[in-house]
Amino acid sequence: MNDDIRRNMALFPIGIVMQLTELTARQVRYYEQQELISPARTKGNQRLFSFNDVDRLLEIKSLLEKGLNIAGIKQVLELRNNMPAEQQTIMDERSEEARREMSERELREILKQQIVHANRPGQTPLIRGELSRFFH
Repeated sequence: MNDDIRRNMALFPIGIVMQLTELTARQVRYYEQQELISPARTKGNQRLFSFNDVDRLLEIKSLLEKGLNIAGIKQVLELRNNMPAEQQTIMDERSEEARREMSERELREILKQQIVHANRPGQTPLIRGELSRFFH
């Protein structure tokens, strides 16, 4: 059995998917209603999700957190489905670079504010632990 077949096997009930994705059952059903995912159904009409379905839900959650609406998410997913795998990899790498750059920009702004307001009463300075996530 190859990896593609394994990833498409419907294995997980909605309760497990909720734990894996930290989404509510209502959210999962809504994304299915919007045709963003298509879980398999048992004879008793219970939804069963594959690894690919879980990955898709996590991708939807990530895109929502970045500020996209459902229409935008549909467009992104459609573009990715029609894109060769090589281009998807390049796009994912660029997205990761942009995320890192934004974090560095945010860090610089926070540090600038800390320097400007360093000795003001009531201003709590950043502790080293909060900055450690930006350095490897």
